[in-house]
Amino acid sequence: MNSEPLITIVTITYNAAGTVARTLESVASQDFTDYEHVIVDGASTDATLRLVESAPGKERRRVLSEPDNGLYDAMNKGIGLAKGKYLVFLNAGDKFHSTQSLSQIAAAINKNAEPGIVYGQTNLVDNNGNYISPRHLTAPENLRYGDFARGMLVCHQAFVVLRRLAPLYSMTYRFSADYEWCIRCLMHSRRNVYTGTVLVDYLSEGITTANRRKSLIERFRIMSFYYGFWPTLFRHLGFAFRFINFKRKYDNAHI
Repeated sequence: MNSEPLITIVTITYNAAGTVARTLESVASQDFTDYEHVIVDGASTDATLRLVESAPGKERRRVLSEPDNGLYDAMNKGIGLAKGKYLVFLNAGDKFHSTQSLSQIAAAINKNAEPGIVYGQTNLVDNNGNYISPRHLTAPENLRYGDFARGMLVCHQAFVVLRRLAPLYSMTYRFSADYEWCIRCLMHSRRNVYTGTVLVDYLSEGITTANRRKSLIERFRIMSFYYGFWPTLFRHLGFAFRFINFKRKYDNAHI
């Protein structure tokens, strides 16, 4: 393994024995090999670490397992451990869309003279890894800082960042620090490059989750801070209609 690979993939796990295998397989099956895979585990008590140890791709994998202070603390540990020029987070249950996903990212990097961010589209999958639908927000062909005023247009897992530009995640937010982190990355990136492809299959937990309301409140605070309170308030009227429409389509697809 290259001591300074082009890409570091960071995977956060905690008692993820039911989902981590497909993530590990997805990484190991990539046709691009100039990467490292950093696993940051929160001291799992199930078979997660045994699966990590026995999965293909050990030669490019490093593992840290210890208690942490939550998801974003673990992600910060991953940033600290990373040696690659670019960072991508692919958590347990998520997977690359195809065996060419890293090649597509690398091609975008090599053709565009060190872009700050490389990004693509995302599909949603269920607990068995089966396709559900495209993500309800579509990544634009030309991404700018102000675009995230309309929400997290690019899924965090399909958002690849030049490591020297990547800040640590804010521990102020418990549920939406990834959104705030992406905004700060966009603030410092001079060039954002779209791959034109679906990069990631993202594990969907469904439209309603136990922490959805808290997450939305945090996102409103973040939007207000970066993009202004009143513009954010008016945009949320449109978000409400967008969410209702997406939920109806999602429910109809699962009848």
